[in-house]
Amino acid sequence: MSSTEELKRHLSILRRRDKKLSDAIKLVGFPDSRRMEPGFGTLIRIIIDQQVSVASGRAIWNKLAAATEHDVSAARLLALGETGLRGCGFSGQKARYSLGVSEATHVGHLNFEALNDMSDEDVRSTLTELKGIGPWSADIYLMFGMGRPNVWPVGDLVLQYAAAAMLGLRKRPTPQKLEKIGEAWAPYRSSAALMLWRYWHHVVETRKKK
Repeated sequence: MSSTEELKRHLSILRRRDKKLSDAIKLVGFPDSRRMEPGFGTLIRIIIDQQVSVASGRAIWNKLAAATEHDVSAARLLALGETGLRGCGFSGQKARYSLGVSEATHVGHLNFEALNDMSDEDVRSTLTELKGIGPWSADIYLMFGMGRPNVWPVGDLVLQYAAAAMLGLRKRPTPQKLEKIGEAWAPYRSSAALMLWRYWHHVVETRKKK
C-alpha cells in the first residue's frame, strides 16, 4: 500500500470478486492510505498505539517528539531512559519495550534496512523476537511501515468485528476463521483490512447517532 491510488486499485479488483465488499465501498467510500515512514520511529509509534485510543497515542507521540527534538531515534530514547519515557506518557511496560527495541537497534541486532529484503514471515519472526512486539504489532509494521500488500492481522479485534458486520455473521470470527475469510481477498489483504476498518468505524458512528 504505497499510495491511496494503489489502495483504490487493489480494492477495485477485489470488489469485482465480492459483492459485499463492493456494497461496503459504495456505502462508506474508499479508505485513505495510512502509509508511514519505515524505520525505528514507526515501530515505536506502533508500540505507543497498542491498546490505547487514537487521541492518547497521538498525545504520547507528540510529547516524545518534543522530548527528542523531533529526532525519534534509538540513541535519543536510550538517553531519555525509562524515567524520560514515563514523563512522555509511556506506561512502565511500554517504556521498557521501547528501550529494548532501542537497544536492539543501537547494537545492530535489529536492522530496518535488512527487513526490506525479507519475506513477510521473516519480518514477523525478526520483529516478534523483541519483547513487546507481538504478531499484531509486526503485522501493523508490515502494512504501514513497509507497505506490504497482503498482510492480514487476524488477531485484531476491530477487524474481527468488522468482518462479522460486513459479512452478516452472527458473531465475530475467530482468528482461524478470519484467516479463511481473508483468503478470498489475497493478494491484497492489506487493502481489504483497511476497507473493513473504515466500514466498522462507519457502523459504530452510525450506531452512536441513533
